[in-house]
Amino acid sequence: MRKGERRKLELLDIAYKMFVSKGYENTSVDDIIAEAGIAKGTYYYYFESKEQTLEEVIGMMIDKEIEAATSVLESPIPIPQKIIGIIASLRPAPEEHSIEGALMQPENIIMHQKVKQRLVEKVIPLLSKVVEEGVEQGIFSCDNIPERVKMMLVLSNEIFDEDNFTDKDIDVFIDIMEKLLGAAANSMGFIRQLINPPKTPADKKGKKK
Repeated sequence: MRKGERRKLELLDIAYKMFVSKGYENTSVDDIIAEAGIAKGTYYYYFESKEQTLEEVIGMMIDKEIEAATSVLESPIPIPQKIIGIIASLRPAPEEHSIEGALMQPENIIMHQKVKQRLVEKVIPLLSKVVEEGVEQGIFSCDNIPERVKMMLVLSNEIFDEDNFTDKDIDVFIDIMEKLLGAAANSMGFIRQLINPPKTPADKKGKKK
């Protein structure tokens, strides 16, 4: 890795940590420069603006999510669980929600669309490979696999990204997934417990408090 590339990655790592700890809105370019111990001109050599820094930080997060999704792809778990595992890998870590939230601001709407498109383009080949294996094994029966996978991603993002869904939403999502992939009825019912696991006695006790 070249020295310039290494320096840029170091700046992105600093920006990432500051966005997580302070929040994107509360982190200024001057904050990043001071933490890195560099001149302002050095920062602007690598990034045109704080917004570009945010976009590249989120690009790093996406690469990490794709790496996790690839690990799921290569794991020995059953095909249906593998699909859901890959989709679940595309969620940011809890501490990264503030960074993702910055994308939802009106001024970042174009960047948000670019990031979503980039994520979809990277994950479609992974999911398509799993579905193709499922077709070969007789678990699924479908054609136009990349297009079906894209629809699957759009649905999961729209329904579950905001954590504002009902049990009926989950039931309908499972039904659509089975029909979309040509899977047997109720073969993907396990999704329900993954998305909305049953409460443990400790959870119930804590809720009463």
